[in-house]
Amino acid sequence: MTAGIPEPEPRIDTSRPHPARVYDWFLGGKENYPVDQQFAQTLPEETRGNAARNRAFMHRAAAWLARGGIDQFLDIGAGIPTEPNLHQIVQAITPTARIVYADNDPIVLRHAETLLVSTPEGATDYLHADVREPGAILERAAQLLDFDRPIALSLIALMHFLPDDQDPYGITRTLVDALPDGSYLALSHGTADQHPELKQETESAYKKGAIALRMRTRAEVEPFFEGLELVEPGLVPATEWYQEDPAPAVERSGFYVGVGRVVR
Repeated sequence: MTAGIPEPEPRIDTSRPHPARVYDWFLGGKENYPVDQQFAQTLPEETRGNAARNRAFMHRAAAWLARGGIDQFLDIGAGIPTEPNLHQIVQAITPTARIVYADNDPIVLRHAETLLVSTPEGATDYLHADVREPGAILERAAQLLDFDRPIALSLIALMHFLPDDQDPYGITRTLVDALPDGSYLALSHGTADQHPELKQETESAYKKGAIALRMRTRAEVEPFFEGLELVEPGLVPATEWYQEDPAPAVERSGFYVGVGRVVR
C-alpha cells in the first residue's frame, strides 16, 4: 500500500548547502549539488566516518525494534532515501509494517516515491513537514498510524540542527507525549565530546555555510530521554549501541545515540 502526496513540490534552493544533501554526500549518495559537496569538503575528514557510523546505528535500532514487535514507525528528518532506508530494514522483518516519513527538504519530497515503495502487505507515507511544528506532524501521521498501539519515533541526526531557542527538548516531549505505552524513541545527536579538537573547526564551517548547528554534550542529550526507560546499553556513542552482537573494537563517534521506551 502506498499513500499519496498532496503537497505541490516547492523549489529546491541550490544556492546554499542543506544538511540532508550534505549527509547524502557523506554516505556516497548522488542527490546533492556542488554547493553541498563544497561545504562538506570544508568539514573535518572524520565527519564522513561519523555519518556512516550514525547510519549504521539507525539500521541496527530499526531492526531491533522490528524484531521486538514494533510495526509502526514515524521517522522525522528522514533525509534523502539512501538504501537501505528505514522502511526497507523494517519491512524485511515485518512486511505488514507501516512507516511515515517526514522532512522539510524539497529534494526529499522529490524522492518521496522511493520512500513510498512499500511491501504489498504494509504501507508507507511521506509528509513534507517541519519538526518545529510537531502538532501538525502528529495529526497527519495519525491518518496512517494507529496511536492506540506502540509506535517507534525516529529522530536521527536531527535535533542538533535546532538551537536552544527553538526548544528542541519541548518539541521532542510533545512528540513523545503523543505516543502510547510501549512505544519507543530512537534518537541520535551530534556531539564533540569524543572529538574536542574538531569542535571549533566544525562549528565555524557550519556557521559559514549558514547552517544552524548545536552540538551537545552527553549531559545535554540526556534530557531528550527524560521520563523514558532507556534500553541497554543506554545513551552511548553510536559505535557502542549493539543488541544481539557485542560492539566491535571501540571507535570514536561524533554522535550520542539511544533508544528509550515509553512507560505510562
